[in-house]
Amino acid sequence: MSATRHFLTLLDFSPRELEQLIQRAIQMKQQHRAGLDQRAFPGRVLAMIFAKSSTRTRVSFEAGMAQLGGHAMFLSPHDTQLGRGEPIEDSARVISSMVDIVMIRTFGHDIVERFAAQSRVPVINALTDDYHPCQLLADMQTWVERRGSIAGRSVCWVGDGNNMCQSYINAARQFDFELRIACPAGFEPDSDLLAANADRVRIEHEPLVAATGADLVVTDVWASMGQEQEQRHRAQVFARYQVNAELMSRAASDALYMHCLPAHRGEEISAELMDAPDTVIWEEAENRLHAQKALLETLLLANQQG
Repeated sequence: MSATRHFLTLLDFSPRELEQLIQRAIQMKQQHRAGLDQRAFPGRVLAMIFAKSSTRTRVSFEAGMAQLGGHAMFLSPHDTQLGRGEPIEDSARVISSMVDIVMIRTFGHDIVERFAAQSRVPVINALTDDYHPCQLLADMQTWVERRGSIAGRSVCWVGDGNNMCQSYINAARQFDFELRIACPAGFEPDSDLLAANADRVRIEHEPLVAATGADLVVTDVWASMGQEQEQRHRAQVFARYQVNAELMSRAASDALYMHCLPAHRGEEISAELMDAPDTVIWEEAENRLHAQKALLETLLLANQQG
């Protein structure tokens, strides 16, 4: 039997596979809207392990699995042995012997790596402190639907060098675009990750300079989950790093802006942009459903063939 395929970062799929995944997501979205029956996986079970709270991730995976004909099972540390000290490896062996696929939303990225190493079924990273690859699938789907290929384009990240920023670094490599990161000093993404992608990624501490000519501008909250106690300090440090009309006026005339949500209107993004009639942020959120259905299908089929 071949090795089980996982999706822990964008680097787990080749650029061509990611491109095919995006096209399949677009197709599945059209089929869903046309009312086509997509229940190709009756009886399949997705275990959803949540150590962090969630709206979009839970709803999109649970709805997506139901639309594929399967069942999604919600597991939190409060209700399982995962929260009472059972080794991750032991939990992985047991859970993966009873379900067909697993998604995990947790803190340390090592947790999903250790779980996947002992899992007999595919494991999906639904967010860790280091990466959020499922959101990037939705973002890239949104771009492709609106603008076509992102290869050769310029993207500007504005804000914290967090898990979303680091996933955008991987995306720059896999989807072949240039990435400029506008962040305050001391809030840069992982230095090794930057060094490994220095040919297409650079830091620019001045946001208006970073946004100049950008085709896509992306942001996220200034304080991620687990950093709430830093909120007041971060609000001061990041005050100049808001995506607003002034910043977007520096970008390309047809530039898009995205936010993975939830958003703090008036902080990292202006209320004006959030509520603009031509924003793609709400499409971006919906595309989590379609991109993840394409991902679930791909991994379930790969494991079946293996």
